[in-house]
Amino acid sequence: MNWDRLLSRKRLGSDQPPAGSTLRTDFQRDFDRIVFSSAFRRMQDKTQVFPLSRVDYVRTRLTHSLEASSIGRSLGTLVGEQVIARHRLQGLEASDFGDICAAACLAHDIGNPPFGHSGEDAFRHWARMGDYGRRRVAVLQGSEREDLLQFEGNAQGFRILARLQNPDNPGGLQLTCATLAAFTKYPRESWLGGSRFDGVSARKQGFTAADRILFEEVAETVGLIRRDHRFAIWHRHPLAFLVEAADDISYRVIDIEDGFRLGYLDLATVMELFLEVTGTSPELERRLRRIGDDKGRVEFLRAKVINEAVQQAMGCFLDREAELLSGRFDQPLLSQVRSRAGLERLVRVASERIYCAPEVVEIQAAGFEVIAELLERFIQALDDMADHGDRAMPKSRMLERLVPLQFKGGGGGLSDSHYQRLLQLTDFVAGMTDSYAVSLYKKITGISLPGG
Repeated sequence: MNWDRLLSRKRLGSDQPPAGSTLRTDFQRDFDRIVFSSAFRRMQDKTQVFPLSRVDYVRTRLTHSLEASSIGRSLGTLVGEQVIARHRLQGLEASDFGDICAAACLAHDIGNPPFGHSGEDAFRHWARMGDYGRRRVAVLQGSEREDLLQFEGNAQGFRILARLQNPDNPGGLQLTCATLAAFTKYPRESWLGGSRFDGVSARKQGFTAADRILFEEVAETVGLIRRDHRFAIWHRHPLAFLVEAADDISYRVIDIEDGFRLGYLDLATVMELFLEVTGTSPELERRLRRIGDDKGRVEFLRAKVINEAVQQAMGCFLDREAELLSGRFDQPLLSQVRSRAGLERLVRVASERIYCAPEVVEIQAAGFEVIAELLERFIQALDDMADHGDRAMPKSRMLERLVPLQFKGGGGGLSDSHYQRLLQLTDFVAGMTDSYAVSLYKKITGISLPGG
């Protein structure tokens, strides 16, 4: 792979040539298009760790994505400065690398369903165990079947960016191929025919069977290396490793800070965890003593940990650049840095003390019921309408009216394809906010009535 092609400004679905040199670059336009999308706004009411939290301080998917984007911009710009100097690249700026990473990080969670990662599990559980859903999914084959059995928020995110937002446009938001490739941490389809591929980028799928052609265009445009001639699987865009690192740094550090603010971790524990990554020095100790409150000390150390992790991730990327460009390196950057033990300990403590907190687990468990019930009821109604039209049951006709036009296929008519109907339903439910999913569940099950 080569950097000139990897940073292609060609827009997916657009025949227009890239914009000329302006104060607002194509990659900055990508960032702006994501910010103004409805899918991005909905992340303000989607779970990061604490579902439906009544504490304003706690991060949502939206604030987490903004913080990850800030880290991604720093990482990308620092790397870009060194790469441009190393290869004497012409026509590229360090800020181009940073803007691509910032835009990709901004959207990295845009496909996550309600209730966080447990929401993804709920989709998979319904496809395997739902009374009606299991039978519906079982008739599918290959990647179409695995798209449902292994529902993946990353693949849903690519679908939102490349198709569902601005659906009348070929290519959806028509982002640059560089940004879409950097966004795609898992550049593979869901079914690989029993084949096994090593590396972190092959762990999950990054696009659905319905969107395979769109990703193939992205991969071809930026020059990703294909790993198999039979199946749709490529080596990652190098900047996807920076996007992954920015996300990893953000959630590892920020979840600990949130846990402290909510009382799950005490100050001594947090300081020990953070100082294991940053190390200590007389100057650091003097600055900590000058900070008068515990919250301020945690915020100060949080910034220090993020800066240290960014510097180490940048160094790892630059050391491995040749391997990244050839596809020979395929591990998370943070698994190779000097402070990896301390960074891994942050995840371990969060898992033991925060992610299993009763307020988290109780609502995530309820989320399984909410998502499964929505999927089960709506797919039965849509199938009934597709098969019988005006002769469908009254209940099906009423439920079908609750599904927005954009999730019913072209022109509002229901698709004849079982796969497409399932995909459109998952588009509808996965796009819901936590609050809307709960509200709709209560209404269609009769737990609460509108205006009641």
